[in-house]
Amino acid sequence: MAKLYFNYSTMNAGKSTVLLQASYNYNERGMETYLLTADFDHRSGPGRIKSRIGISAEADTYNQQTDLFNLIATRLNLGPVACILVDEAQWLTEEQVWQLVDTVDDLGVPVMAYGLRVDFRGKLFPGSAALLALADEMREVRTICHCGRKATMVVRLDAEGNALQEGPQIQVGGNETYVSLCRRHWREAVAHTTRAG
Repeated sequence: MAKLYFNYSTMNAGKSTVLLQASYNYNERGMETYLLTADFDHRSGPGRIKSRIGISAEADTYNQQTDLFNLIATRLNLGPVACILVDEAQWLTEEQVWQLVDTVDDLGVPVMAYGLRVDFRGKLFPGSAALLALADEMREVRTICHCGRKATMVVRLDAEGNALQEGPQIQVGGNETYVSLCRRHWREAVAHTTRAG
């Protein structure tokens, strides 16, 4: 029975590495996979998923207007696919997550989505919120804070290395822009408190 999986983490935890390894495992056994990534993430070139450790693969791209169900159905018309793997899933819309649900339930193909859980402000991305609500299974890909604890948050840095608290939710970047932290050190970095002064 096909399922929708959400593999989530913070920045630099190895989500793309895990995605590419999963695809490799299928391919090694003679099964085709279909890889998708956001069309505005060009850090590795358009239509390419690349891990920080250097492995990469070509992928079709989507944007927030793409009908993923139709895109996947079109691909399935060309031949069987054992699994759909979606990178940067935090940038999906809620409607697109439902399209992945339809893919799993109506087309019988498993979907593995990989993405961030929260943004630099500690807020859920719309795609992640929908995946947390609708996924059949969720798996955390873990990384660590500089203190050694599990990192669950991320800060966005300006050019001088200061933690930002405002800005657009979506901004493509890597180690030069984002740092993964445990919640305690994230709170310190952004001076976050919920108590009245």
